Amino acid sequence: MLSVITAIKDIKQCIKTLKKTQRTIGFVPTMGALHEGHLSLVRQARKENDKVVVSIFVNPLQFGKNEDLKQYPRTLDNDCKLLSHEGVDVVFHPDASEMYQDGFCTSVILERLEDKLCGKLRPGHFRGVAVIVLKLFNLIKPDIAYFGQKDFQQTVVIKRMVSDLHIDVTVKILPTIRDEDGLALSSRNAYLSETEKKDALCLFNALRKAQSLVNTGVENTEEIVQEMEKIITSCQSATIDYISIVNPETLEAEQKVHSGNVVTLAIRIGKTRLIDNIILFFIMAVLFM
Repeated sequence: MLSVITAIKDIKQCIKTLKKTQRTIGFVPTMGALHEGHLSLVRQARKENDKVVVSIFVNPLQFGKNEDLKQYPRTLDNDCKLLSHEGVDVVFHPDASEMYQDGFCTSVILERLEDKLCGKLRPGHFRGVAVIVLKLFNLIKPDIAYFGQKDFQQTVVIKRMVSDLHIDVTVKILPTIRDEDGLALSSRNAYLSETEKKDALCLFNALRKAQSLVNTGVENTEEIVQEMEKIITSCQSATIDYISIVNPETLEAEQKVHSGNVVTLAIRIGKTRLIDNIILFFIMAVLFM
């Protein structure tokens, strides 16, 4: 039976009890408004652990001054129904005042990672992400934590933090879940009109173009990005925040494509900011004599 916990003292006691019985804990941190992408993480956690904990917390520290903190979709009742159906054991759903009590002043800084890509355009965002993930790791004490590849820079930041601070948790990154037409699932897709949803397909089309160019032997990243820009700008409602091909660990932009590089982009469709990415790979030609 699903248990919904809102207080820090109660989640601490819950986790303490689970650890006493040596139960393994799989953890999926979310901001709610759950979709199939989140549920794919939950299902993997369910397969690999004795108990599954999901957090639902819209974290104010990762929203900028003019971003959508107040508008971000909150659908707790439906989220809990979905999670109950998936066999989740515990939902941790604290208020902001519970997580950030009076006098809170601690930050987590990830130099060289937080000021690139999305972080360059959203200053302070990844500090907010790192703080809440670290707090949740300390409270939930998971054996394995699950994240989606769609939030690529976030996964790099979290893996680096876990490594640098010797946090005793395994971080697993699972593939992006997409609609049949290729649009990456996102809670912010709810902001899009039907016309905008069609326009948003330009993100996936641009990513596919990048892989297609690599398949034909194009290695110059500037040429690839230019071709991607043509696809995005052909959509009237789209505005480019960035398109970049980067090293998957350092997030440094590459001039020449190497297998395993990540092509990542952030595009505004109307007023809605969407992100997506794919890992580039080379198709090896096999010659038969």
